[in-house]
Amino acid sequence: MARFLTTLGIILVIAGVAWPWLTKIGFGRLPGDIVIERDDFRFYFPITSMILLSLVLSLILWLFRK
Repeated sequence: MARFLTTLGIILVIAGVAWPWLTKIGFGRLPGDIVIERDDFRFYFPITSMILLSLVLSLILWLFRK
Protein backbone atom coordinates (compact mmCIF):
# COMPACT_ATOMS: atom_id res chain seq x y z
CA MET A 1 0.00 0.00 0.00
CA ALA A 2 2.86 2.39 0.78
CA ARG A 3 4.39 1.82 -2.65
CA PHE A 4 1.07 2.57 -4.34
CA LEU A 5 0.58 5.81 -2.40
CA THR A 6 4.15 6.91 -3.13
CA THR A 7 3.67 6.24 -6.86
CA LEU A 8 0.35 8.06 -6.86
CA GLY A 9 1.93 11.05 -5.12
CA ILE A 10 4.76 11.20 -7.66
CA ILE A 11 2.27 11.03 -10.54
CA LEU A 12 0.23 13.86 -9.03
CA VAL A 13 3.31 16.04 -8.56
CA ILE A 14 4.40 15.44 -12.15
CA ALA A 15 0.90 16.24 -13.41
CA GLY A 16 0.83 19.43 -11.33
CA VAL A 17 4.17 20.60 -12.66
CA ALA A 18 3.24 19.71 -16.27
CA TRP A 19 -0.24 21.27 -16.14
CA PRO A 20 0.74 24.71 -17.59
CA TRP A 21 2.31 23.01 -20.62
CA LEU A 22 -0.59 20.58 -21.02
CA THR A 23 -3.11 23.42 -21.19
CA LYS A 24 -1.02 25.18 -23.85
CA ILE A 25 -1.24 22.15 -26.15
CA GLY A 26 -4.99 21.89 -25.66
CA PHE A 27 -5.35 19.24 -22.96
CA GLY A 28 -8.45 20.10 -20.96
CA ARG A 29 -10.15 21.73 -23.96
CA LEU A 30 -10.56 18.71 -26.22
CA PRO A 31 -13.65 18.09 -28.33
CA GLY A 32 -16.09 16.24 -26.10
CA ASP A 33 -15.24 18.16 -22.94
CA ILE A 34 -18.47 19.65 -21.64
CA VAL A 35 -18.42 23.39 -20.87
CA ILE A 36 -21.57 25.31 -19.95
CA GLU A 37 -21.12 29.04 -19.39
CA ARG A 38 -23.86 31.38 -18.18
CA ASP A 39 -23.77 34.90 -16.80
CA ASP A 40 -22.57 34.00 -13.31
CA PHE A 41 -22.15 30.24 -13.64
CA ARG A 42 -19.57 28.00 -15.27
CA PHE A 43 -19.73 24.20 -15.37
CA TYR A 44 -16.78 22.27 -16.77
CA PHE A 45 -16.68 18.49 -17.14
CA PRO A 46 -13.54 17.29 -19.00
CA ILE A 47 -14.81 13.84 -20.00
CA THR A 48 -12.67 13.41 -23.12
CA SER A 49 -9.55 14.65 -21.37
CA MET A 50 -10.10 12.23 -18.48
CA ILE A 51 -10.63 9.28 -20.85
CA LEU A 52 -7.39 10.15 -22.62
CA LEU A 53 -5.56 10.51 -19.30
CA SER A 54 -6.94 7.16 -18.13
CA LEU A 55 -5.72 5.43 -21.29
CA VAL A 56 -2.24 6.92 -20.95
CA LEU A 57 -1.96 5.99 -17.27
CA SER A 58 -3.25 2.49 -17.96
CA LEU A 59 -0.63 2.04 -20.67
CA ILE A 60 2.15 3.30 -18.39
CA LEU A 61 1.10 1.03 -15.51
CA TRP A 62 0.78 -1.93 -17.89
CA LEU A 63 4.31 -1.31 -19.14
CA PHE A 64 5.66 -1.16 -15.56
CA ARG A 65 4.08 -4.52 -14.73
CA LYS A 66 5.88 -6.25 -17.61
